[in-house]
Amino acid sequence: MVNGLRKVLAALAFCLIGVDVAAGPVTIAALGDSLTQGYGLPQGEGFVPRLQAWLRAHGAEVEVTNAGVSGDTTAGGAARIGWTLTPEVDGLIVALGGNDLLRGIDPAATRANLEAILAAAEAAGVPVLLVGMKAPGNYGEDYKRAFDAIYPELAEAHGTLFFPNFLAGIAPQGSDPAAVLAYLQPDAIHPNAEGVARIVGAMGPKVLELVERARSR
Repeated sequence: MVNGLRKVLAALAFCLIGVDVAAGPVTIAALGDSLTQGYGLPQGEGFVPRLQAWLRAHGAEVEVTNAGVSGDTTAGGAARIGWTLTPEVDGLIVALGGNDLLRGIDPAATRANLEAILAAAEAAGVPVLLVGMKAPGNYGEDYKRAFDAIYPELAEAHGTLFFPNFLAGIAPQGSDPAAVLAYLQPDAIHPNAEGVARIVGAMGPKVLELVERARSR
């Protein structure tokens, strides 16, 4: 409440002296798991710092905060969305679901958790970029169909921006799985530094759209 009041008073003060508040930096929170957190990478080489650098290089005055927690599921994200959406947050990237896949969690539960996250963002008036995940074929056709449908359907229902697959930059549809390994760490799960650069390059334009939505809120 105090932070929110300070933000309002600061905006009023800037208006009175003729300073354009919109020129200030936009704060984007990246809510995710180890892919967002930067598991296994040196400081500065993870998804969040690389994304921030990419956005700034493309003209966006933005701060990207790291709300990634290694091992987190969509349930964990739903549990901490309230304190992630601080008054300073202008936009939200939601990139969760990989650990739900690894644990074979019912897609209906994953959908409900993501729905709760999007509802909280809507209530706070914070625009969202929902980043999808793709289930591998070895989970069975029914599971894959149910899981893969979650993200585009929720994005459409809530009017959020949508990026279909977090790993699209290193694993585009139809890519050779063996070739993808060159962009992964030895665990064959988490991207290496080059993989992160490619992921950021693919997702960056959509995040720029989020920045514009956040600036106009």
